[in-house]
Amino acid sequence: MSEVVLVNYSARVLVVDDEQPVRVTLKEVLSREGYEVLTASSGQEALQVMRDTAIDLVMVDLKMEGMDGLTLMGEIKQRWPMTVLIILTGYATLESALKALRYGAHDYLLKPSGPEDIKRSVREGLEKRWREVRRKDLLAQIEAGVRELTAEGFLMEAAGETEALEGAGPADFRSESPSLLKVGQLVIDLRKHKATLDGRSLNLTPVEFGTLTYLAREAGRVVTCSTLVKEVQGYDCHEQEARTIMKTHIRHLRQKLEADPSNPEYILNVRGVGYMLVAPSSSEEEN
Repeated sequence: MSEVVLVNYSARVLVVDDEQPVRVTLKEVLSREGYEVLTASSGQEALQVMRDTAIDLVMVDLKMEGMDGLTLMGEIKQRWPMTVLIILTGYATLESALKALRYGAHDYLLKPSGPEDIKRSVREGLEKRWREVRRKDLLAQIEAGVRELTAEGFLMEAAGETEALEGAGPADFRSESPSLLKVGQLVIDLRKHKATLDGRSLNLTPVEFGTLTYLAREAGRVVTCSTLVKEVQGYDCHEQEARTIMKTHIRHLRQKLEADPSNPEYILNVRGVGYMLVAPSSSEEEN
């Protein structure tokens, strides 16, 4: 039940139909369910909307002037593969149904479909998408954990070799250990999988820790959202979708890291490009 609530109140739906009464009706029905609903009267307009705004689910008519629904579906699946697709058409054929399935359509509804059928289809499609995102998130966390454990093993082995060859004690090795990343008053200990700010421990999830670590490695450089998703969570996605995925993680990171999350000093947003980790000017002066 909790997943349904999360999906309903965070999802953005795009209705694509060249008939205005259909667009108006669907927008009213879905808006009442708590979705943010956008509309487009053509395939070209739909692609423009999706270039500017992250969309979770698209409900598309098959027969439209210009770009038809199947062609639009192919474009969406190529550019935004995690987007849920639902067909709503008055021109159903076996051929179009099979093509829709090949393009990964979640459902194939016939006009006129009742409000309950439409709401059910959208809800189930979004729940399926949410489960898939959570599955990939979990796999990425597991992979990140395995990589971290492997890296820790190499570091421990390197520490032993350094001490044996140079006679350095543990304290000497730790003082110059490559497992420590420092940006301003932020310190990330890769061996202990721990981050502190001004000596205060930050309670981070695996994805948050991985995101902060990658940004720290690239401190002072802008990192795209798709790169963060790829490097931290382990899968490829379009930049627009990656922004939606990373937006929540960055917001949570700022709440834990920034004195004023609404006016961040560490994690900066470079509009239209990505995020950058920097040391606040006050921290640089102290150092």
